[in-house]
Amino acid sequence: MLDQLKIPYELRAYEVSEMELDAVSVARKVNMPPEATFKTLVARGDKTGVIMACVPGSLELDLKKFAAATGNKKVELVALKEIQPLTGYIRGGVSPLGSKKRYPLFLDQSALNHEQISVSAGQRGMQMILSPHDLQRAAQATLADLARPVSS
Repeated sequence: MLDQLKIPYELRAYEVSEMELDAVSVARKVNMPPEATFKTLVARGDKTGVIMACVPGSLELDLKKFAAATGNKKVELVALKEIQPLTGYIRGGVSPLGSKKRYPLFLDQSALNHEQISVSAGQRGMQMILSPHDLQRAAQATLADLARPVSS
């Protein structure tokens, strides 16, 4: 998809561990800052149906902000067992690009603070490094304020 759009990107492989599927661990393994390593989450809105969010690995998705940005009253993450049937991807390998069906993608606006960001390339152990502007264009993503600090 990126090749067709003539978008430059770099693939970085890393060793997969079931204990370290979180974005902060992945960031360390691909030598990217956690705030520039984005995780893709699959959710369902009460008005829109399935939607996807890309947020920095150092933060978490704020469901209230996500609902407001997507025109929903309520948004909840889909159950783990639904991820593969909906997207074709497994947990830890959900890419913002190329899912089975094209769902609206919302990219946290902090992505634009970075020259390059890292997102899943569609399988565990593989990240794509690309410009946030290029990701936004390729995915036809909407920029929004979606994230909050991780609550302890």
